[in-house]
Amino acid sequence: MKLNRLTKSLILLAISSLLVLLGTSCKEEKKIITPTKIIFKKEGELRLFKAKNDSLIAKFDIEIADNDYETQTGLMNRKSMKDSNAMFFIFTNMQIRAFYMKNTLIPLDIIYLDNNNTIVSIQENAKPLDETSLPSGTPAQFVLEINGGLSQQLNIEVGDKITFTKSN
Repeated sequence: MKLNRLTKSLILLAISSLLVLLGTSCKEEKKIITPTKIIFKKEGELRLFKAKNDSLIAKFDIEIADNDYETQTGLMNRKSMKDSNAMFFIFTNMQIRAFYMKNTLIPLDIIYLDNNNTIVSIQENAKPLDETSLPSGTPAQFVLEINGGLSQQLNIEVGDKITFTKSN
C-alpha cells in the first residue's frame, strides 16, 4: 500500500505533536513549596479599662487589620500567639458583624466594640477551624481578637472600654 505525500505529512505531524506533548509532561519538575511562617507584626498598642472605675485591665501589642485582605485573613494559619498580642480589626462603619474560625488554628475570644470604643459583646473560646458564624448581636465598628480564655481570666466584660494607638 502506497501512501501519498499529504497522508505521510499528516501522519508525521500527528506523531511529532504526540511526542512533543509526551516529552513536555515528562520533563516537568515538581516544585517544592515551603510554607511561609506568619510572624506577628506590632502595628500599635491597645489598652483595656474597666467601665466602673477606669482601672487598666490589660495592655496588648496589636496587629491591625484595616483593609479587605487583612480583615478576611486575620489570624488564619497561625499556630500560636502570645497572650500580650492581639489582632485589632478597624472598620469604617458601625454594623452587625460576624466572624468565623475558618483556617484559624488557635482558640480565640472575639470582642466586638462600638464606635465609642466600648465592648458591646464577646464571643469566648471560639473553636479552631469552625466555620460557624459568631455574630456581634449589636452594631460594632471594631473587633479585638485575643487568645481564647483571656476574657474570662482578665474579667473583661461588656461595657469595658479601650484606647488604641497606631505605630508610626
